[in-house]
Amino acid sequence: MTDDGKRRWKGPKDGANKNTSGRRTGERKIIAHRAKSESSKKWLERQLSDPYVQKARNDGYRARAAYKLLEIHEQTKLLKHGSRVVDLGCAPGGWLQVCVKFGVKELVGIDLLEVEPVTGAYIIQGDVNEPQDVAEMMAGLTGPPDLVLSDMAANTTGHKQTDSLRTAALADMALHFAEHNLVQGGAFCSKVFQGGATPETMVQLKRMFRTVKHIKPPSSRAGSPELFVVAKGFRGG
Repeated sequence: MTDDGKRRWKGPKDGANKNTSGRRTGERKIIAHRAKSESSKKWLERQLSDPYVQKARNDGYRARAAYKLLEIHEQTKLLKHGSRVVDLGCAPGGWLQVCVKFGVKELVGIDLLEVEPVTGAYIIQGDVNEPQDVAEMMAGLTGPPDLVLSDMAANTTGHKQTDSLRTAALADMALHFAEHNLVQGGAFCSKVFQGGATPETMVQLKRMFRTVKHIKPPSSRAGSPELFVVAKGFRGG
């Protein structure tokens, strides 16, 4: 007891887990649950009020992200009838659906997540970093791809610089894949964050392709830091 008669908290006994937050474990769990619930509530409200979400349902697309590729195509004419296309990080399959709509001849995709089948696409559940998974995916093509797409993005942390760096690493991974697999004259499109591709990546892109540009599709939310880099005219590995 202290001089004023109040009991002093002495902390856990030796060997017990220490709680340095000043809150009981149960209280911290409740707070974390409330924060998660509030975040989920805001996400649901945003989804319900998003015109692209409703449009995707009406048009039969699995995700609003399909319109990003459609809008990128409107500006760049990326998708060619009869071409071969690779979609890296293809879940849930919206970009695959768009490619099928434009008459892509051969279409393959890969993602860590399981993806429901898309008619006209050969889909592998696997890792782009695993040569065996990539080889299995590429077995769905009869020749090198004319276009490599990547909508891959790391799970966001809320820290802009960290999220940008993590997504930039995925863009570099996609570019590495393109460098070793694209047909000469082929094209590349990948998600990047904030200011676009890093200076080092831009140097590499300009060395590898004849034209390079950044695009912010209208369907990309105004508050989102995402951009897409589009490179055309692959000079060869």
